[in-house]
Amino acid sequence: MNQLGKTVLVLLVGLLALAAFAQDPVEDRKGRILANLKLAYPQLENMSLVMGAIGPSEFADLDEGTFTVNGRQSQTFFVTKDDKKLFLISGNPIDVSRSQEEIQAEIAKREEAKAAEAAGRRQQLEDAVAGRPVRGNPDAAITIVEFSDFQCPYCARGANTMEEVIEKYPNDVRFVFQHFPLGFHPWAKPASIASHCAGLQNHDAFWTLHDQYFKNQRQLNPENVLAKSKEYLEGSGIDMAAWSTCAEDTDSEEYKAAAAVVDADMALGQSLGVSGTPGFFVNGQFLNGAQPLSAFEPLIQAAKNES
Repeated sequence: MNQLGKTVLVLLVGLLALAAFAQDPVEDRKGRILANLKLAYPQLENMSLVMGAIGPSEFADLDEGTFTVNGRQSQTFFVTKDDKKLFLISGNPIDVSRSQEEIQAEIAKREEAKAAEAAGRRQQLEDAVAGRPVRGNPDAAITIVEFSDFQCPYCARGANTMEEVIEKYPNDVRFVFQHFPLGFHPWAKPASIASHCAGLQNHDAFWTLHDQYFKNQRQLNPENVLAKSKEYLEGSGIDMAAWSTCAEDTDSEEYKAAAAVVDADMALGQSLGVSGTPGFFVNGQFLNGAQPLSAFEPLIQAAKNES
């Protein structure tokens, strides 16, 4: 066969393949559905759409299928068997057959699970904060643990709210600070280490730095935070040479141990769902962000009722 004959044969084979494809009812259905989707949503014209398999669903009059947008986002749909109506699905089907009694039973079950989860978090936190500086009543039945960052302006607001909480509930609440210095706050971690080193000697010295850091956030920076810390600690009565070894000598074992405590605080917070600051736990119940006193009161009252 000469070259012209070979070329004609290849073209004929290609045309036959295209004809067979065009006559495939499954592919024809997919193509028609995609074309109508683009008509309904013109923005899809500039996207890559790939139709997946279409097959019977759990509903007698509907088939179920999916298509992928730009190779990433998968969209589920139902289509009537006569291909007249297509329904885009944003989530899994919801069971709406349960009675009011079954609904109440499910709610109670979820509340029990939520309470058990909070109890587990509470025990983790109680173990973690043992021996840490405390404000409020150290023997209180309600513990508020805050994961906080000394450079975070929202945390400064959170510190003010904790003062309000302790003033209103002086006998009911104890407050404990956990370190959560965010990576984009350059002097937050040095401050956390410095305050922890102070607290190892004297809990009041920790709270002195805690208060001064939040009070003077705008005046502090990575270059002056440790020098300012020394100023704040004047009159605290702690051994400043020992504090300096712990807070400033990055090669010392004391510094490494303090940094490890700060890192462990962050790891604990992350494991409990803290992703930003401040984050609070009231007897294990999570409260996210710089919330006002009114947001803490229901949780405190609920905890009082349980104790």
